[in-house]
Amino acid sequence: MKNNTWQLQDAKSKFSQLVENAMSSEPQFVTKHGNNAVVILSFEDYKKITKPKTDLVTFLRSSPLMEIELDISRNGELPRNIEL
Repeated sequence: MKNNTWQLQDAKSKFSQLVENAMSSEPQFVTKHGNNAVVILSFEDYKKITKPKTDLVTFLRSSPLMEIELDISRNGELPRNIEL
């Protein structure tokens, strides 16, 4: 067994150690019935892999639709009548 691979029953009984290993060194893998089940990783590692590549403003400004003119004028008609 690799140092970063745990069987489910070992992961449950040594959860604090599992979390400490994930925080201090590398992601930890947990298997269930011999099959890969989950990966435990530090919050810092999680933030790195889920952080967007660009911010929203930069993304929208680089859109191929940036040059398209939009008609955002409002319809001047009154709303429909509803019988109550």
